[in-house]
Amino acid sequence: MGDRLFGTDGVRGVANRDLTPDLAMGLGRAAAEPLAVGPVLVGRDTRRSGTMLSAAFQAGVHSVGIDTVDVGVLPSGGISRLVADSGAVLGAVITASHNPAPDNGIKLIDGRGYKLSDEAEDTIAARFEQGAPWRSAVGAEVGQAFPMPDAQDRYLRLLQDRFPYSLRGIRLTLDGANGAAHSAAPKLFGDLGAEVESIGTTPNGININEGVGATAPSALAAAAKGRLGLAFDGDADRLIAVDEEGVVADGDVIMAVIAIHLHAQERLRNGLVVATVMSNLGFRKALNEAGISVAETKVGDRYVLQTMKELGASLGGEQSGHVIFGDEAPTGDGLLTALRLLEVMAATGKPLSELRRVMTSYPQMLRNVRVADQSGLADAEAIWDEVAAVEDELGADGRVLIRASGTEPVIRVMVEAADDEMAKSATMRLCDAVRAEMG
Repeated sequence: MGDRLFGTDGVRGVANRDLTPDLAMGLGRAAAEPLAVGPVLVGRDTRRSGTMLSAAFQAGVHSVGIDTVDVGVLPSGGISRLVADSGAVLGAVITASHNPAPDNGIKLIDGRGYKLSDEAEDTIAARFEQGAPWRSAVGAEVGQAFPMPDAQDRYLRLLQDRFPYSLRGIRLTLDGANGAAHSAAPKLFGDLGAEVESIGTTPNGININEGVGATAPSALAAAAKGRLGLAFDGDADRLIAVDEEGVVADGDVIMAVIAIHLHAQERLRNGLVVATVMSNLGFRKALNEAGISVAETKVGDRYVLQTMKELGASLGGEQSGHVIFGDEAPTGDGLLTALRLLEVMAATGKPLSELRRVMTSYPQMLRNVRVADQSGLADAEAIWDEVAAVEDELGADGRVLIRASGTEPVIRVMVEAADDEMAKSATMRLCDAVRAEMG
């Protein structure tokens, strides 16, 4: 974890080393102490440390006199929806998303299901740093935990009610990443009539995201064998698809397919999609050719959503598969994204192998350069001189992005070019420049 308690996606670190039960309890106190009433709704993914951190966080909430509702293991999109649906005033998702099993995190969401603003997080962080004395509930004022045993069913009903098609005759292979969607995804698509096979649906607490899921789509490509494949990450807020030919469709492709379909039906508000700086140049060109504007924001779904609100966009997302439907959900939801992709297939009668051809991805290479201190990047003139030289060589058919990671002590170097060799050569040059100045 960095100097700021909250990173780009909540409080995150190695469980029981960086993110300890004491920290989780203190965060629960700091988040709940200003509340006059509850409850706070809490859910998690399948990591072994999840029960420990959930219990500690809820203990902090209870200690200041606020009740909690525990929904157990549930996709983060479902937790966000149930916060708003249940009347909870605050929510917490115990997850490290696509990170490996030793990591964990705590994401806080408001009573509408949206992630907290930076300002709200900073207020909670300041109270956490201040520490004792805390408001102290005693006797009948101490908060309690109440289970919601039907949480998954309630969430899936919310999704099913907004899907107008039957999936009878559709053959799917699902990859649950051994995470939060391991049970919810097979049930959802099975109940809608699809013929379902699954991998990554046997979590044991330590195998989440391990060689499966949205960050390892090759596992799904190998298992799908002519079926449409849908892969989720650890907390199921992302979707990566594999078409019937075994070709991976990332978040850019999925957004392009959905955006162009919605625009043709005049259902894409303001003819606009919000994407991050990581989205492929081919994505931008495909949408522009379809008459759709693309607004760019920095990496992080919270910034995508913020820009969507500012510009009145109904669709936005990230290349990683995190897609937000602003008129339907307060945050990214991989299961909802899968339903909207299947809706395009059903409405057009076209398989994903045909639909994905709406865009051609430019070769893209991304490398991470580990550094001791990221803060000097903006003033590293030698790096930016090399960036200018590379951009001049690439011209209109290339792009360079260098940024400091919000979750790791690394500088991310990304290059897009007309061919693989150009992308590789330019990336290596820029990585060498970063190492020379900051490595």
